[in-house]
Amino acid sequence: MYKIVTIDLDGTLLNSLGEISEENIIALRKCIEKGVEIVLTSGRVVSSIKNFANEIGKNNYLISGNGSTVYDINNEKIIYQNTIPKEKVLKIIEICEANSIYYSVYTEKGIVTKSLNYNILFYHKENLKKVNTEKTNINIVQNIYDYIENLENNKISKISICDKDKMVFDSILKKLKTIENLDILEVGHMSRKYIENGTEIVPIEFYYTEITNENVNKWEAIKFLIERLNIKPEEVIAIGDNINDKEMLENAGLGVAMGNAAPYIKEFADDVTLDNDNNGVAKAVEKYITMF
Repeated sequence: MYKIVTIDLDGTLLNSLGEISEENIIALRKCIEKGVEIVLTSGRVVSSIKNFANEIGKNNYLISGNGSTVYDINNEKIIYQNTIPKEKVLKIIEICEANSIYYSVYTEKGIVTKSLNYNILFYHKENLKKVNTEKTNINIVQNIYDYIENLENNKISKISICDKDKMVFDSILKKLKTIENLDILEVGHMSRKYIENGTEIVPIEFYYTEITNENVNKWEAIKFLIERLNIKPEEVIAIGDNINDKEMLENAGLGVAMGNAAPYIKEFADDVTLDNDNNGVAKAVEKYITMF
């Protein structure tokens, strides 16, 4: 019997426009009614994930920053955290600035960036559909280095780096790897997101990496949570689509990859469901939980 389902957001629970389908909502609410814990597990900041958790219904916990933070929703507090030391954040910023590459810094309260571009443009477009209390906090500042250097009591969960040019992007990756004791996500494919521009659906395509402190991944956070809840690894279902889902797909009792995942991601999973535009999450939980 599976007791917990950990679910990625972008490319998994969310469709290509960043929305949860009614079919997925109904299926997850049925899981909750059966006493199964649903934990949204994303690279996003806490506030952004909470909004999606509210759409589903009663969620008790969420995991943000690719596993850097476990958040207790009911008590509104962080119960686990592994963040990047400030001195390393500043080194990363120096490399990005020296090479004129786009980056954004994820704090406990939101995202710090210089402009609305790439993945941050996607979040901005998503915000336009939401009331103020449900928006992802995007803080645009001109001098990120100074902002972070003077930041107090606001820890950094991850840094996202994006570029359209693969040669430029690969060059930056080599320089970033000179900083010790960090985990740098090795994404083997170009990311593609879609935004609404008037009556048209426009793709945003870019190469990217996400940098976290060492030993940060979704499975490490899940391990902390299931130990707290007295749940065994074999009682966990993990559903995801990207390289930041690798560890949880490999180590959960059942790892389910999305149909839209790259072939090398599917190799880490035990099963493959439909894609994120065809309610793949609903199909997976119906198959393994609600049909019994």
